[in-house]
Amino acid sequence: MGARLWSLQGLKLVGLGERINVYVKEVALSYIKTQQIIAEIWQTLKPKFAVHLGIARGSRVVILEQTGKNSGYRVRDVCGFCPESHCCMEGGLEKLDSVVNMRAVSKPFKQAGMDVIYSRDAGRYLCDFAYYCSLYHGQGRAALIHVPSSGSLASADRLIPLLQSIIQSMLGQLEGPSQTA
Repeated sequence: MGARLWSLQGLKLVGLGERINVYVKEVALSYIKTQQIIAEIWQTLKPKFAVHLGIARGSRVVILEQTGKNSGYRVRDVCGFCPESHCCMEGGLEKLDSVVNMRAVSKPFKQAGMDVIYSRDAGRYLCDFAYYCSLYHGQGRAALIHVPSSGSLASADRLIPLLQSIIQSMLGQLEGPSQTA
């Protein structure tokens, strides 16, 4: 997924609140390794919720992805590999959505004038691939946040506090009374 490691380490450093452990794992730009790492995270760590960060090349905004897609993966990874079936999980549903309502999470940030948007198309490359795998293994208990590659939000001092607030909002939605919103 290639999210800047400083943003991941920065989130670990600032934390997300009491009794919330932040585990950082960088995923290689490889379909096979991504599939293995995501499955391993869900099998060994058994998180209540997983947040994946990926870089949105050319973007200046933070993008909260709602949906992971199972098929349509035709771009080769850094190893020159592309899944033969062009999908993440054989026999899996075509689309999986996060249990978190990303539109609802993005709304207050957008209303406050922040560059946070909602999306239902994560792009059919390794970010989307990893997201679908995580949604599949975690029964929807995952999120994908695309972070900008340029602009003011690409700096750690602006991005880390924003990510912290966004993720806390997601976790609040998971624990809140209206989980089906």
